[in-house]
Amino acid sequence: MTVGQGKAWERSWPRWGRQVAELPAGPLDTDTWFDRAAPVLLEIGSGMGETTARLAQAAPELNYLAVEVYEPGLAQLMLRVEEMGLDNVRLLRGDAVVLLTQHIAADSLSGVRIFFPDPWPKKKHHKRRLVQPGFVSLLASRLAPGGTLHLATDWENYAEQMLEVLSAEPLLRNRFDGWAPRPEWRPVTKFESRARVEGRISRDLIFERVKN
Repeated sequence: MTVGQGKAWERSWPRWGRQVAELPAGPLDTDTWFDRAAPVLLEIGSGMGETTARLAQAAPELNYLAVEVYEPGLAQLMLRVEEMGLDNVRLLRGDAVVLLTQHIAADSLSGVRIFFPDPWPKKKHHKRRLVQPGFVSLLASRLAPGGTLHLATDWENYAEQMLEVLSAEPLLRNRFDGWAPRPEWRPVTKFESRARVEGRISRDLIFERVKN
């Protein structure tokens, strides 16, 4: 961490952050943590928090949960939250699968976002990719009916895999015919800008949870 990130961690982590491995058994009590009842949106892999902070600022009506394993990234997100005066963001450090399996109730999330997950571009590493049938099934079960699963990637092969996996999940329905139009509200990050320079096109997928 930088000095500034470390100070932000000391100031704000006790209020805004939790370690997934240290959560009490059972579903996360978001109403108490946010001090209000509101729809909960989960972002998996918030990185350095640039997109997370801006989207949370644009949707103050949402309780915004960000889960990430990279500690300096969470600290940088806390810096952004402090600077922007946000009170609708909470941070979780640890394994998203453990979080979803043990601490997120079924049918409880208004939305899940996974923007630009690690593409593991080499074919022999594709099995390490986050978006796999079992994980998508778990995500779908945690979405409330009508809730959305929004993915984005700049790797064509991964985008095609995402589309195939999501389309095969019976609890999900594609809101569009194939790729979703790129939402104007999704910020262009430095990584997406770099991808454009390198000739890679970003693709979005937005699926909706259907009733059982």
